[in-house]
Amino acid sequence: MSRPNVVVFDYGSGNLRSAQRALERAGATVAVSADHRVAGDADGLVVPGVGAFAACMAGIVDAGGDEVIRARVAEDAPVLGICVGAQVLFDAGEEHGVTTEGLGLLPGTVTRLAAERIPHMGWNTVEHGGMTLFAGIEPRDRFYFVHSYAARPPVADAEVATCVHGGPFVAAVARGPLSATQFHPEKSGRAGLALLSNWVRSL
Repeated sequence: MSRPNVVVFDYGSGNLRSAQRALERAGATVAVSADHRVAGDADGLVVPGVGAFAACMAGIVDAGGDEVIRARVAEDAPVLGICVGAQVLFDAGEEHGVTTEGLGLLPGTVTRLAAERIPHMGWNTVEHGGMTLFAGIEPRDRFYFVHSYAARPPVADAEVATCVHGGPFVAAVARGPLSATQFHPEKSGRAGLALLSNWVRSL
């Protein structure tokens, strides 16, 4: 059986190569590219992201990634957002008193975690309720988080997995061809590899 073709969209954000290596281990043939045709034609598109919401959105728009991502979702072509790459899929993000428009593919606003200790950094379990993305992953399995902002549940018309840090937040979401994780599956060891393998097999 041929390996699905996955593109990690390169819009200037970090973490590209670690995502590429993890997806290759998960069974995909992976390219890192900002080419719109290559990204549009891939079996799966991954949108990574580290740092600030506004900076990631600016990078995506400058690279024309907003058009590519929206077109893929409209055509039911799979997209996976990771960390801030997941956050920008929502309507908006609020950071330091500034609201930045997101891609508007998921309803909700990304806001600062209501916790005494910020950022939320380290390993946590995720309550996923049997989501397909988490097939074969045990409730005790942990994923690696590093973030200060997140969306809040519920998310309309979507499957949602949650984690708690100062209150519940969206740890992962799936709606049609669109999937996203607030945690870093590429840094989450065996559990992260299992999740990426589930996504790759779905392509």
